[in-house]
Amino acid sequence: MTGLTSNELGWMLDEVLKVPQARHAILLSADGMLRAFSKDIDRDDAERLAAGLSGVQSISRSTAEFCGTPHTPWRQTLIEFAHGYVFLVAAGEGAYLAVSTGEDVDMEAVTYRMHKLVDRLGKELTSPARQDTGSPA
Repeated sequence: MTGLTSNELGWMLDEVLKVPQARHAILLSADGMLRAFSKDIDRDDAERLAAGLSGVQSISRSTAEFCGTPHTPWRQTLIEFAHGYVFLVAAGEGAYLAVSTGEDVDMEAVTYRMHKLVDRLGKELTSPARQDTGSPA
């Protein structure tokens, strides 16, 4: 996957960080693979966090019946810490977007930007793979 090695979609994740107090953003797959990361987090940390957050989304989805029915679709999870938050949202088939923030962040602004970004990412994540149109060697 080119996006994994070159972080092609990283620049799109930087857009959500324009909200004051937003810190980092990563795009991950359901199996915990890092798909993209924002500019102020290094690849090793992003890969470690992607693995952990894939577990968070899995656990969150498994508790759907707590909200009424076992087939209620999961949309997002918010984790609160003493000095900040982690927002995790569905970003397409088998993809998830996570954003970390400080404690005084405008939560509504972050979630709005995340959902706008998911709309944009959806087009990128579902575009068909390029076919080699060159002549055979």
